[in-house]
Parts: sequence; C-alpha cells; structure tokens
Amino acid sequence: MALTRSALRLFSGRFAQAYQVRSYADASSMSLTFAAPAQVLYNNAAVKQVDVPSFSGSFGILPAHVPTLAVLKPGVVTVFENDGSTKKFFVSSGTVTINEDSTVQLLAEEAVPVDALDISSAKELLSQAQSQLASASTDIAKAEAQISIEVSEALVKACE
Repeated sequence: MALTRSALRLFSGRFAQAYQVRSYADASSMSLTFAAPAQVLYNNAAVKQVDVPSFSGSFGILPAHVPTLAVLKPGVVTVFENDGSTKKFFVSSGTVTINEDSTVQLLAEEAVPVDALDISSAKELLSQAQSQLASASTDIAKAEAQISIEVSEALVKACE
C-alpha cells in the first residue's frame, strides 16, 4: 500500500509539471497546409482559424485545438486569414489532421473556391444524380448515386 501511495505521488507530481509546461494560450495563429491532388491552396501559411465540415459535425479549428484526425464531408471549408479576410472553398471529401504543434493539414479530393461555383450547374448535377439513383439496379450503383446526391446537395447549398 505504501508503494502505491509513493507511486501515485510521483505520478501526480510529474503530471502537474507536464500540465504546466504545455500551454497554448498565447498562440495567435497556426500553420495551415491545404491541398488537393492538382493544387496547393495553402503551404504552411499562418492563419487564425479554419472551419471544416466533417461527418461528426462541422467544427472550427483554432491554434490551441486538441490534436485530431477527422474525415471531411462535402461542404465549405472557411479559412480565416491573419489579415482579417476569409476565403471559402467547396470540398467533396478528404481528411483533416490537427497536430499538437498547432499545424493543420487539410487534404481534399477536390477543392474549388466557392465564388467559382455555378448554381445552375450544381442543380443540374443534383438532378442527374437523382435520376441515376432512380434508375440504379444494383447496390453498388445505388451507393454511387447516393454519394453523388450528397455531394451535389452540398454543392447547391454552397452556391446559395
């Protein structure tokens, strides 16, 4: 029993030291790398915040964010730059990695600036995807059509 108490005192002392050393409260920006297969949108750029759509719900990333790995769902990624401007990009899917040192990597399958999107084309894609689902005869075709519908709905929403 005495050995257990000594071990607990030793552990709690080290935990308190580690807790005091790790502090992100003074961080005002983070390093963002944001890329898609054909382009690099940000390469270790200092930014204030990034909002991302994920399957566990949309969330904002600040410099002191807990390390995280998440899957991006179709939607809008908003980057808040240090100069106060914001840039919005539509992503179809991808991953986001938030590291302990306040670096963030966004790897998207596709990334397009929201202001480059066309709502009539997005609605046409949605209509085509819905037609594909209605005519799908196999489970694979139905799943592919459902994915197309999900991306197209998010695309239309991003345009509005």
